[in-house]
Amino acid sequence: MEIIHNGSVTEPRGFLASGARGGIKPSGDNLDVALVVSESPANAAAVYTKNVVQAAPLTICRDHLSTDKPTRAVVFNSGNANACTGENGLLNARKMCSQVADFLCVDTDEVLVCSTGVIGVQLPMDAIERGISIAYKSLRQDGGNDASLAIMTTDIVPKVCAVEVEIDGMQCFVGGMAKGSGMIAPNMATMLGLVTTDANVSNDVLQMVLSLAVQRSFNCITVDGDMSTNDTVIALANGLSNGTQITAGSPAFDELSIAFETVCRDLAQKIARDGEGATKLVSIEVVGASSEKDARTVGLSVANSNLVKTAVFGRDPNWGRILCAMGYSGVGMDPQRVTVELCGTLIFSSGSGQSFDHPSLVKAMGGNEIPIVIDLKSGTCRAEIFTCDLSYDYVRINAEYTT
Repeated sequence: MEIIHNGSVTEPRGFLASGARGGIKPSGDNLDVALVVSESPANAAAVYTKNVVQAAPLTICRDHLSTDKPTRAVVFNSGNANACTGENGLLNARKMCSQVADFLCVDTDEVLVCSTGVIGVQLPMDAIERGISIAYKSLRQDGGNDASLAIMTTDIVPKVCAVEVEIDGMQCFVGGMAKGSGMIAPNMATMLGLVTTDANVSNDVLQMVLSLAVQRSFNCITVDGDMSTNDTVIALANGLSNGTQITAGSPAFDELSIAFETVCRDLAQKIARDGEGATKLVSIEVVGASSEKDARTVGLSVANSNLVKTAVFGRDPNWGRILCAMGYSGVGMDPQRVTVELCGTLIFSSGSGQSFDHPSLVKAMGGNEIPIVIDLKSGTCRAEIFTCDLSYDYVRINAEYTT
């Protein structure tokens, strides 16, 4: 498998994309409408936030995916979440799908929709419709990067990735884009994602592949512990690789799953690295757990600790904060057996802190990537969680979000 770091949703055969300026955002200068189209009918799958307060686009996506029809396009807007907007919000989300469908000469329920931005404000439909029209006219095979720019809100950088993989002797591609910087927490860690592939896979099997990849990638990141109303990851598969249909449990299924997980994991890391106000990517690897669930629970407890995150920002090797977060995770463990390493330095073992070169560790914590390895010594399972440090800028960005 070859990773194509600058590849995006148009890397697989038969996908076109674009980004446009509709004028949704206050500045009016940034791309704010994205469109991704499959030139042939595609099978689709999706996962959504588990927040019970959900935006209108999630309802529309569920409705459209419940039909027997294929999916031909996904339309995105940034700058407005279309969340907590009542019946008018649902109507506007449908209008977005209908406008794209009219351009493509397909049925409305063959189009999916995603929105991200400020909650509780009605969509400016004049700007939306203008942006969709421009986006349709701008569709092209190399438009994936523009699409990734158009879905950004407080993101600093766009997030794209693609891989080339051989499945049953056929060359296949998996591409993806995502946005997310704040309001990021697992159970659909506000983030949006789209993964495309030219592999031949049914809706049901595609759902299995996507759900597994998300569980080990997007659901393993946290920036601030806040779960959004809009989190959605969609997968499209148009089968243009001309391979045989992939079945669950087959070697081809495993190969496609690895490709999806690779793309989603890369995008997830980029989201954590680009957390609002972040200066460091923090990876928390939990090994020696009795189950993957336990490993994830411990890792997320540490990752969501504001005390740990601020210590990382301040380059303070305060191992007590890590142990504290482990202890209240709810996972049974023996503090006399567990070990903790920070930036490759053993800082806790045999029930107490270990001697280490303090100035050297402080210097190591000045890097862009901070690894924490926790060994529970109670099994063979593992999980890796990604987060970021918590800086002064996180407060500034969120204090000024709507002002």
